[in-house]
Amino acid sequence: MKQQDYEVIENRLIAKNTYEMKLMGNTGEIKRPGQFINLEVKGFFLKRPFSICYRTREYICIVYKIAGGGTEAMSSMAVGEKLSVLCPLGNGYDMEDCCSLLLRKSSSLLIAGGGTGTAPLYGLAKEMLKKGIKPKVILGFGSKDEVFYEENFRDIASDVTVVTEDGSLGEKGLVTDIMSGDEYVFACGPTSMLKAVWEKSAGGQFGFESRMGCGFGACMGCSCKTTGGSKRICREGPILKREEILW
Repeated sequence: MKQQDYEVIENRLIAKNTYEMKLMGNTGEIKRPGQFINLEVKGFFLKRPFSICYRTREYICIVYKIAGGGTEAMSSMAVGEKLSVLCPLGNGYDMEDCCSLLLRKSSSLLIAGGGTGTAPLYGLAKEMLKKGIKPKVILGFGSKDEVFYEENFRDIASDVTVVTEDGSLGEKGLVTDIMSGDEYVFACGPTSMLKAVWEKSAGGQFGFESRMGCGFGACMGCSCKTTGGSKRICREGPILKREEILW
């Protein structure tokens, strides 16, 4: 983890109240998809945590939705603006699980995203593709105007299904309506969605969102109970394996 300056090189609206921001800076310390950053917004006391959608050698990409004053301020940030960022944070998705499952052919692989939780799963899918893996993908949103990255996923995944709660695009319903129940799932999204996916999945890794103070484990503000004791979402998470999650 390092605190360093990044420069905004793109900040654009990609869906209803949803923005894609690209930040130029050091990306060499990022080891796994699913890790996150803590970003300082001027005028606000606490940094804001955001999953890394994907990275290149020059920049990292995040996706955020306006949910309060901090993210609203971010939406007006201009190209060239410098931001103080803690990067990288968290553990990320374990790709070794992915490879070993394919070798054993013990379960089908599924990526399941909900809302802005879709973002880090795109980076995961890109890393899977490098290993020759094309998983099934289910993306869940509230309505058509909230959907983003559908075509991005179609370019790199074998089977992509979009579901919307109101049926305005793709299938009508929830992510779990499309699941067969025997998949090993890489999931990220709202807690209610994660719980439903957990109940129907055969195994998997789940990306949790949480309010945080420091973002690196010192304040203990994002601690949760697991089968292995108390864990911090920012430090031992945000990715937890299915068998260790307690609801």
